Amino acid sequence: MKRVDDFRLRLGKHELVPIMIGGMGVDISTADLALEAARLGGVGHISDAMINTVSDRRYETKHVKEKLALYKFNVLNEDKSPVKFDLGRVAEATKLHVEATMNRKQGSGMVFINCMEKLTMNAPRETLKVRMSSALDAGIDGITLAAGLHLGSFGLIEDHPRFRDAKLGIIVSSVRALQLFLKKSARTSRLPDYIVVEGPLAGGHLGFGMDWAQYDLATIVAEVMQYLKDEQLDIPVIPAGGIFTGTDAAQFLEAGAAAVQVATRFTVADECGLPSAAKQEYFKASEDDIEVNQISPTGYPMRMIKSSPGIGDGIRPNCEAYGYLLDANGKCAYISAYNREVAAHPGARKVKVLDKTCLCTHMRNFEIWTCGQLTWRLKDTTRRLVDGSYQVPSAAHIFQDYQFSTDQQIALPPELA
Repeated sequence: MKRVDDFRLRLGKHELVPIMIGGMGVDISTADLALEAARLGGVGHISDAMINTVSDRRYETKHVKEKLALYKFNVLNEDKSPVKFDLGRVAEATKLHVEATMNRKQGSGMVFINCMEKLTMNAPRETLKVRMSSALDAGIDGITLAAGLHLGSFGLIEDHPRFRDAKLGIIVSSVRALQLFLKKSARTSRLPDYIVVEGPLAGGHLGFGMDWAQYDLATIVAEVMQYLKDEQLDIPVIPAGGIFTGTDAAQFLEAGAAAVQVATRFTVADECGLPSAAKQEYFKASEDDIEVNQISPTGYPMRMIKSSPGIGDGIRPNCEAYGYLLDANGKCAYISAYNREVAAHPGARKVKVLDKTCLCTHMRNFEIWTCGQLTWRLKDTTRRLVDGSYQVPSAAHIFQDYQFSTDQQIALPPELA
């Protein structure tokens, strides 16, 4: 049986360990996590989800506070269309985060940024263009387009001087989605450098309906590879979602995949941005604790741990401070749900909103615990400590376990002294 280390991912002139750590927001895929992947010869992601918030947290800027001050007059107004992001601030926040990350990069690997189409920010095209262009300006190695079809995204940056130099990839969950993307982006004469095929067991937002359990990653990957072969397109395919061991990964590589994208096991890495208490909740989770629901305002099903404190919380929308999910008309499904409950419970000091969540606020506060379907297996990847908590492994330990393990074995981290 071959190991992951017996294979290499080739992206242009780069030859890499075929392990890509997925881009988890908000700042869950930290710079430290991405840099460890690059140091070890693989690919790491940072995320630009809520980039102004990340900038404030990491670099002591005050984008959120000053945006709230500017639009404070609108806090009680149901119409959020006046609430706009300052594109200059979005560019500044992106450049700060990317430059600070890339200046620390060591090793032969690469660092990409994950850009989510569904972060519409009350000006979808304009903000997405600025986010991508600013990341390229700041020297990012590549951009992975996520959370949406991104049919026009290549066109937004085709005039950028690094458009053909940086690595550009797309996440899809079906052959049909890939076909639509390739057709739309054909006019730029620029194919994606890689295709991440995300299956139904992935964490966070899913590219499937509530019938997700009827789909299988291996089948979708095989369909995508056959389509590319039929079209005589040589684009690396990278499966993602539910790849829990090095053996799982090696099986995809032996079947023709160029690399694998993994994330669930890295959510509990020491370098991951999740708070320590949340990491322990991931370790403690049972299979029954994991659900796919429809509370995200994006319209996509989302997988999470049922005990997430943000579920059902009727917090007042904080669009004046955040507003990352406001659509092109300044609307968000959570605002409608919140106003409905306020109208139904006049005089109540606090309402419960069960069908949607204020994703911006709760993701910022780490109160929505999105996760992969196999999160319940994390307890088997580490050691239980005397106090009942679980040992937090390093990202290097997890990465190298994927790289070198065989026979479905998982190496536990070294015992603490």
